[in-house]
Amino acid sequence: MMQWPVVGLYAALNVLILFWLTIATGAARRQAKVLVGDGGDPRLIKVMRGHANAIENIPMMFVMMILAAGMGTPTYVLHALGLAFTVGRFLHAMHFIKDDSPRWQRSAGFSLGFLAMALLALGLLGHAAWSLLHG
Repeated sequence: MMQWPVVGLYAALNVLILFWLTIATGAARRQAKVLVGDGGDPRLIKVMRGHANAIENIPMMFVMMILAAGMGTPTYVLHALGLAFTVGRFLHAMHFIKDDSPRWQRSAGFSLGFLAMALLALGLLGHAAWSLLHG
């Protein structure tokens, strides 16, 4: 099945984004001299929020990608969803890591990621409903 390598590609790229956020969070902690919590430091709060947002979204996207691949979703659909989500996560992370980041990065990143997750969720829901009704 060609679907599994596609899911693996985007899962690995998103883990690299998580590593990037982890390193940025650690650097912000060292700079603020805060080991636990955010210490009220605005920069650390911002980086931690970006990291938390990635952790909130990435796992569910890949649970859905695995299910979609297992159901035989065409590779071009998985590539489109995986690429949109990954580019969105990258832009979103960049916004939270950089001090002087433009607002469009957060908006575009959120929009791409949300669109990919929503389309995938609707596709899975539609497939499940069809299968249950016509099983």
